[in-house]
Amino acid sequence: MNIATDLYRPSLALLADLYQLTMAYGYWKCGRAEDEAVFHLFFRCNPFKGGYAVSAGLAYALDYLESLAFDDEDIAFLRTLTGNDGTRLFDDEFLVYLRSLRLKLDVDAIPEGTVVFPQEPLVRVRGPLILCQLVETALLNTVNFQTLIATKAARIVEAARHEPVLEFGLRRAQGIDGALAAARAAYIGGCSATSNVLAARLLGIPVRGTHAHSWVMIFEDEPAAFQAYADAMPNNCVFLVDTYDTIEGVKNAIAVGRRLRESGHEMVGIRLDSGDLACLSIEARTLLDEAGFADAAIVASNDLDENLIASLKEQGARIGVWGVGTKLVTAYAQPALGGVYKLAAIRRPGEEWQYRIKLSEQPIKMSVPGILQVRRFNGVNGPVADMIYDELQGAPQVPVIVDTLTPDRRKKISGETEWEDLLVPAMRDGRRIYEAPGLSDVRQRTLDQLRAVHWSVRRLVNPHTYPCGLGEGLFELRARMARELAHREDR
Repeated sequence: MNIATDLYRPSLALLADLYQLTMAYGYWKCGRAEDEAVFHLFFRCNPFKGGYAVSAGLAYALDYLESLAFDDEDIAFLRTLTGNDGTRLFDDEFLVYLRSLRLKLDVDAIPEGTVVFPQEPLVRVRGPLILCQLVETALLNTVNFQTLIATKAARIVEAARHEPVLEFGLRRAQGIDGALAAARAAYIGGCSATSNVLAARLLGIPVRGTHAHSWVMIFEDEPAAFQAYADAMPNNCVFLVDTYDTIEGVKNAIAVGRRLRESGHEMVGIRLDSGDLACLSIEARTLLDEAGFADAAIVASNDLDENLIASLKEQGARIGVWGVGTKLVTAYAQPALGGVYKLAAIRRPGEEWQYRIKLSEQPIKMSVPGILQVRRFNGVNGPVADMIYDELQGAPQVPVIVDTLTPDRRKKISGETEWEDLLVPAMRDGRRIYEAPGLSDVRQRTLDQLRAVHWSVRRLVNPHTYPCGLGEGLFELRARMARELAHREDR
């Protein structure tokens, strides 16, 4: 499915902040629109105070880019915009230029499902300055949100010790877009299925669900409700047992489960949605096992997240399937990833590259110049370090990785260490060349990547800092540029 054309019928060219268009107009007016530029999309801090993030959203981003073009309705709208003096923002000649504008970008990106770290470019965009600028907001919107949700899902799956986690967040998500993107990203992060039927149809995610409290409440009593559901759908019986009294609900589910078995079907399990989930699940497991339903699953929901799941595990809860909704799809405790999109190099036609750097009183906000690539070094037990380097400088034979915030922290890598470069070609001259794997393959990539990362980096509280930074040559280049720029500004 191409998200830009199949889900959204209108053009998405105006999925931008106004300043992208005003700068585009300025570039065009001063003759810089066709200068070649390089921008990088990256985040500065790991989300959720964790040790990593999981990249996601690339397929959506490529769909958007592949379909990017201003249509007549876009141009008609832009013609109505005015400045503070009441005159038009954009003249007709520029709007004619926009209408004929076609994507001519080279895009390199880290594949979805890859474990990534701060400052690493997730997407590198190269091409005409005006185009690089126009796509900024849409790329950030897509990659920021899905990376955030995929990371949250991975943390929840980690807490559940890889027992099935079901994404139940549709009713609490931020609108239709948020619900669909969250279902996709949660699956990439390791969730087993979603309750969102539209996401299942559009994206091919497994779908799961049973009944709600209202089903029980419309019948005279709980046994009648369970029996009616079993009669209607004998192959999908997970009984929600906490409408009135949870333990009595379990006993009623067992009674109906016995009748199901006599008819040749099997009760799938029960669901707990309130109360003391640890104690109730332990008691429910005992009742189910004693009644001969050792294979019946206990599903739990009720505002779960990774921290509560980890606590329930520590308490010996006998829950085997976890339904997580609100705190997953809303990325509870961190509503945004905070990814940014920064210019790193520019050149006029026929001239050499000029590197660019953004200074800041906050060291974490100083940008990195160059045409960047990320090299991951792998030991026998998995990744050992990541190095960001400038492709024009080239990767050093004996790499020394410098922490961007703590320059005294350096890691030397043996020249014999195996490595892989993470940014791969995705588009060339506006044509998509990346063969995106299926969503199940992306999910498996996430699971494989996380399995390879040291457990101390994956832990939920006080994770180990994975070695990631600039190659020594790039670090020295950035430091020299910062000194020269600061000196020039002081004059």
